[in-house]
Amino acid sequence: MNRHLSAVAALLLIAVCPTDVTVKPAFADSSNTDAANFGDIDEQLFWSYEQKLAGFRNMEKIGPTRLIPASDTPHLLPKNEIDLGGVEFSIDAAVTTVNEYVESQKVVGLIVVKDGAIVYERYELGNTEESRWISYSVSKSVTSMLVGAAVKDGYIENIDEMITDYVPRLKNSSYDQSSIRNVLQMASGVTWDEDYADPESDVNTMSWATLDAYEYLRDKKRAAEPGEVFNYNTAESNLVGDVVRSAVGNNLSTYLAERIWKPFGMEHDAYWALTEAGGGEFGGCCINATLRDYARIGLFAMNGGVLADGTEVLPEGWMADSTSPSKGYERYGYFWWLRGGQTFAASGIFGQQIHIDPANNLVIALHSVRDDASNPEDWRLQRAAFAALADAAKNLGDDHE
Repeated sequence: MNRHLSAVAALLLIAVCPTDVTVKPAFADSSNTDAANFGDIDEQLFWSYEQKLAGFRNMEKIGPTRLIPASDTPHLLPKNEIDLGGVEFSIDAAVTTVNEYVESQKVVGLIVVKDGAIVYERYELGNTEESRWISYSVSKSVTSMLVGAAVKDGYIENIDEMITDYVPRLKNSSYDQSSIRNVLQMASGVTWDEDYADPESDVNTMSWATLDAYEYLRDKKRAAEPGEVFNYNTAESNLVGDVVRSAVGNNLSTYLAERIWKPFGMEHDAYWALTEAGGGEFGGCCINATLRDYARIGLFAMNGGVLADGTEVLPEGWMADSTSPSKGYERYGYFWWLRGGQTFAASGIFGQQIHIDPANNLVIALHSVRDDASNPEDWRLQRAAFAALADAAKNLGDDHE
């Protein structure tokens, strides 16, 4: 693998592959109308609009993944719909609507679930309710919940254990001082440069193959005491995934399927990207899943990791701890972004998000194909749109049609 690929591009080698066998990419598959627009996987951060649209809903045809099988008993989402497309909101004194937001931000799927029922759902640009879509860093938040499951199941004693207790290849490195909790809060204290624009930054020079990554991280120096300073580090979400795999003795995709995906009732198969052919799932990217199953992930998190039958998959209080401000950054928990009050989110580049608002019993899930990977103005507009949708949804009566 080219060591100078951007981080996300290098990480997303994704294909339909329930085992470790790599399948041939489907670039020449004439039955797939998107295939003509598939781009080079190594250049995906710079794909054209057409390439992103085709690729983001077909990533499982491009590189290695593992299957996350659907549940035999899907968690039903009854419909209690109302048209929220005309809901207005303003930003910088400019008034816009949800319809205009969907068009301008190239939204391919938007769903609002209030009190467990779908109150608004729409798909655009060729997507349907059965379309899988790339998650990008939304999967970090899922990895965080798998840490909780591993604690609940007794595989991890507690998250104040050291990372190197589970990843011994990093013993006698700066990570000897970093706990699982420190890394979940992106505050390991280890140096790391996540500047995507700098070809010499860590994120653009590290090889993401598992053993190569360990060797690279072994050489990193310490810049701060553990837990003190927030420093977003994509590589460390992979380390957390490796902690879970080491602790449970199984793949992340299998553990997710058996502890959350099937028990909670996810309706469709999903696929988790591998760091390399035959390697481990990348803990920070990517689970390719349908929009409704993203909403179900949000419901599972909002419900504290408790199944419909009362089974507790996560330790008591885990989600509250996960969504509490960390010392290094008050807007970040255990791989969850905090939005103020009780609201929190799983977020990925190009406009992927699961927005969870427990106070209003509300989940909003979004799939997008934005022009920019991470534009602050796009995120600001999205927050305004979500706030307007939340206000509209919380005022709905139980008997609306």
